[in-house]
Amino acid sequence: MNCPSYLNAHAATWATDPHQANLDWFRDAKYGLFLHYGLYSQLGRGEWAQFHERIPLDEYDKLYSTFDPSGFDADYITDLACEAEMRYVNLTTIHHEGFALWDSRVEPWNSVNAAGRDLVGELAEACEKKGLGFFTYFTYVLNWRHPYALTPDLLYAGRPHYDFDEPRYKLTRLDEHGVFLEYIHALLEELLALPYPLAGMWLDIIAAYYLNPALVPVERTYRLIRERRPETLLSYKNGATGEEDFGAPEHSGTSQGERYRAQGNAAAAERADRAWELTRHKHNEICSTLQDKAWGYNEAARHLTADEVWGFLGYAASINCNLLLNTGPLGDGSIHAGDAATLREVGRRIRRDGWPGPADAKHPGIGATPATERKPGETDVEAAEV
Repeated sequence: MNCPSYLNAHAATWATDPHQANLDWFRDAKYGLFLHYGLYSQLGRGEWAQFHERIPLDEYDKLYSTFDPSGFDADYITDLACEAEMRYVNLTTIHHEGFALWDSRVEPWNSVNAAGRDLVGELAEACEKKGLGFFTYFTYVLNWRHPYALTPDLLYAGRPHYDFDEPRYKLTRLDEHGVFLEYIHALLEELLALPYPLAGMWLDIIAAYYLNPALVPVERTYRLIRERRPETLLSYKNGATGEEDFGAPEHSGTSQGERYRAQGNAAAAERADRAWELTRHKHNEICSTLQDKAWGYNEAARHLTADEVWGFLGYAASINCNLLLNTGPLGDGSIHAGDAATLREVGRRIRRDGWPGPADAKHPGIGATPATERKPGETDVEAAEV
């Protein structure tokens, strides 16, 4: 593969060590655009609406027939990222609902079959054209549609957090979990084989690893990614084994251990703290969202202002992190007008005043509900993870 356009300044390093070229670029990237888009976007109630509202699968499936990404314009999105002075874009290639945004042979429930659009390919090509790095978000554990995905009682030791009571859920024994593992690795194989530059593979959900690491085969997954795309950066949220290239904690640069201690789960807290200790000294990334407590489009959410984003960039810089800032496209794939205006204004300030630094740091206080403020019975996953 030729040197990707976003790595032109690191072409000499790319020629001998493409992975190091990506690492060097990422340390200077500072700022990226996160996009949570899927069938859930049509509902306008966030990416967890299916779970929170206990929408039966047969009812949720109707969103497939109404999926119309006519407003998803890869050129507009990448132009917006450039105007905002962002250096990369990360797209939810498949979220917990199980709907894929590329031409997948493994998962026919995808955007090409639904609407004739390969959104992953479109955005990857536009990023290469504009000199932006392209990252693929991949939901690695949760899948609310696959019949052999882990059920809550098996993964969360009797703490059910969704109970669709659907007959198509077939998993009853842990040894059957291998069916789902083969499925997710086949999907990863497809994404890793796509003929586009891939700056990074970004995995979710880390809570499953902290709660029950025996059910999350990170060594196999990491080996697959390293073998298929050795140049590509690898992240799994706050970190699992320390082999990740960078951590991507939500909203602030901290361990998730406090969350599990608040729930009385000392083993998970210890695993989270140990993983973060292996990760926190790297050049990491804070992922957060322009919408209060929502990643997928939520029509009722408050949105960050340009001043808040400016302070957030300063906060990220103060702890040696990039900021990956999310917007939830509307049901048709178009970008929220207020978010677009905010991002453009921040870009204008960066060009005028330079990048905000530690002196500008001010955390906007946006994000997931802290453990101490959750509803009774609400778990860390449903309250916090993307």
